[in-house]
Amino acid sequence: MALSDVLYAAYERRLAKRLRPESTPRHVGVMLDGNRRWAKANGFETHDGHQAGADKIKDLLHWCEDAGVEVVTLWLLSTDNLARSPKEIVPLLQIIETAVADLAAEHRWRLNPIGALDLLPVETARSLKASAEATRDVQGLHVNVAVGYGGRREIADAVRAMLLEQSALGMPVETIAENVSVEEIEAHLYTKGQPDPDLVIRTSGEQRLGGFLLWQSAKSEFYFCEAYWPDFRHVDFLRALRSYAERERRFGR
Repeated sequence: MALSDVLYAAYERRLAKRLRPESTPRHVGVMLDGNRRWAKANGFETHDGHQAGADKIKDLLHWCEDAGVEVVTLWLLSTDNLARSPKEIVPLLQIIETAVADLAAEHRWRLNPIGALDLLPVETARSLKASAEATRDVQGLHVNVAVGYGGRREIADAVRAMLLEQSALGMPVETIAENVSVEEIEAHLYTKGQPDPDLVIRTSGEQRLGGFLLWQSAKSEFYFCEAYWPDFRHVDFLRALRSYAERERRFGR
């Protein structure tokens, strides 16, 4: 084993030992960013970058399990991404379908597709729903798979669902307006019933949300990593957890 590998392993162990269970985030959101730039930087085709990114997901889920995380939200594809050329989006959707199906086949994680599934090709939506159904009774790590996801769209969908639900009960518009509240909107989000993300990680050096969990991340802590997603290592994840543990959370107060 090379000396660099020995030093890396020692540093990784030291980081892990310093983390305390009581400081572990319950819910971690991850923006898997940088696949295309990774491919370009390494002389590969774009679809190779997307595949490398998909191959990294299982590693992340194992790291989250080891750390005691309960919920993970993975942003795989935004609503804006759907406007990319068919030459890129078609193979990307196939990569996502296969990656999520492979996660389901592990029967280790409970998968929950979130996003505007009606915007996706029928076969993609069907595949994601099948993976969710296959893991419905799994008691392990809860994994939200955000595909065709946009934070603004989620909020709009939540408000629309709330209004339709109350209208179906015969409520007059005045009463419906009176019932609009933070709690009512939260009850119709894609992530309803789940804790909000404590920590949001974005790879590739970009320092913006881009529409990821806009409602839920209002009081989250953020960690921005320079590594492109396919290069994201266990030590990078541990550094994110360390950074989170060192912060004093104020929850907006």
